[in-house]
Amino acid sequence: MTIRVLMLVVGGMLAGVISGCASTMSAEPDQESPGRKAAELNTQLGREYMSRGQYEVALEKLKKAVASDPGYAPGHTVLAVLYETLGEDAAARRHFEEAVEAAPDNGDVNNNMGAYLCRTGKDKRANRYFERALEDPFYRTPAVAMTNAGSCALQRGDTADADRYLRLALEYDPQFSDALLNLAALNLEQQQFLRARAFLQRYEVSGEITAGSLLLGYQVERSLNNEREAGRYRAAILQRFPGTPEAAELQTMGTL
Repeated sequence: MTIRVLMLVVGGMLAGVISGCASTMSAEPDQESPGRKAAELNTQLGREYMSRGQYEVALEKLKKAVASDPGYAPGHTVLAVLYETLGEDAAARRHFEEAVEAAPDNGDVNNNMGAYLCRTGKDKRANRYFERALEDPFYRTPAVAMTNAGSCALQRGDTADADRYLRLALEYDPQFSDALLNLAALNLEQQQFLRARAFLQRYEVSGEITAGSLLLGYQVERSLNNEREAGRYRAAILQRFPGTPEAAELQTMGTL
């Protein structure tokens, strides 16, 4: 069995970058300058065009943003996300690095850099950015950085580090759903089935149910020989998420 639901919390992080990085990344003292105002405006426009899939116009606006104020970290971050979306890795890396140079102590900036390095296979370098994110006293989502660090550890096969980081994420936010789901999957992989069930039950309390979490529940209950609960998860996947890869995988597993 492989850990298939463990992953970087990049979907949420990238959505956060696109929707609100300007509000979470502290500005420098020159924030009222004309250049800073132009950078903020063009970054906002770039985010909006990105959300609509109008990448060409978004790119134009974001280039204007960083030209107006090269020290505006959110502009570089959103531009990096866009370049990564477009498959232009060298440009993406350059702008993630520019964001770090512009705001080296910012938690969001360091977490984004760490997540990028892990996504591109440079996971050994990513940890220092995740840990640096925690040093920012104004960083509002340390559980995200620690969950990313845990997922990155799993990517390199270090389950001990993964467990440590994911548990640390829960110390910052005991209800952080991504960490709970990842710990459930990790414990399933380690055949700690009751622990896996406990983490999954805590995850389900949040009300966030996905095809992946239901499949994980099916695997946990099947491992515990609980036919009734496994059947409940199976029915939920097939009814709520037909046509998904999880439903297809379920069909290959057979029944108890």
